[in-house]
Amino acid sequence: MATKFTKETYLYWYELMLLLRRFEEKSGQLYGMQKIRGFCHLYIGQEAVAAGAMTATRPDDKFITAYRDHGLAIAKGVSAKSCMAELYGKATGCAKGKGGSMHFFGVDVGFFGGHGIVGAQIGTGAGLAFAEKYKGTENVCLTFFGDGAARQGMLHETFNLAMLWKLPVVFICENNNYAMGTSVERTSNVYDIYKLADAYDMPGDSVDGMSPEAVHEGIIRAVNRARQGGGPTLLEIKTYRYKGHSMSDPQKYRSKEEVEEYKERDPIEHCKKVLLEQFNVSEADIEVMNERVRAQVEESVTFAEESPWPSDDELLKDVYAEENYPFVVD
Repeated sequence: MATKFTKETYLYWYELMLLLRRFEEKSGQLYGMQKIRGFCHLYIGQEAVAAGAMTATRPDDKFITAYRDHGLAIAKGVSAKSCMAELYGKATGCAKGKGGSMHFFGVDVGFFGGHGIVGAQIGTGAGLAFAEKYKGTENVCLTFFGDGAARQGMLHETFNLAMLWKLPVVFICENNNYAMGTSVERTSNVYDIYKLADAYDMPGDSVDGMSPEAVHEGIIRAVNRARQGGGPTLLEIKTYRYKGHSMSDPQKYRSKEEVEEYKERDPIEHCKKVLLEQFNVSEADIEVMNERVRAQVEESVTFAEESPWPSDDELLKDVYAEENYPFVVD
């Protein structure tokens, strides 16, 4: 079936999603080599959410998410080099080596962080949207969270105020079926998370998160509504992670057959097929993109390996605002 999206869009989606996939695969490999320590939550399988979000938004729009943040950070424009350096804990990392995997940040590109406290970013995302409304811009904040965070009280408090004040925020639940290792069915009587919006007269919708086309269309409807003063929307984007919740997850709560079933709908392979069959892109052209992505990931590793560790005098910087808390360390 013919698509309404352009060749350029599919080229962009394919290369972006491939970069996110290869970056995460390399991160998992380096974690196994103990080059990366601490917590590490991979985005493999969920790339269509980031790809569709990028084509549906403007550069000045804001993103904020939870601790599975690598994919959205890179998609929004935080460089792969600074992200890999952050995973290594190096001074050149996007959070100066202080945040690690769960706390990527890039205020210059409108990425306001991965957040380790479950659900905390929901309220902060509404705050970012409030700032945009206060300043009179047309910018929208996309606030991402997981299905586990949908059980937090912060969500309900934020939904209430966001609707009351008609804030330009799109709440996006990346529902990958499992909060750590607990399925949605074991945590709530409401399996369709988008229906939580009904309690606040907020528009809500379910979106196929394995399709960049569906993600784009769902998000662009929501951001257009927000820009026009219509207030927030809740999108439940149904996606899937191929890997465990974190690197230490044995994944005993699901079958290998379930994972393979989702892989049959892989968004990267889908975009490749569209490019080859509908836009007559050659295998050679695909390989050029593949090689470009490989080189970018390898460059990020080299950059991280060669970057310096943070200096001792960085320890208390960025913790308190110095003009308000002039600490002196003996």
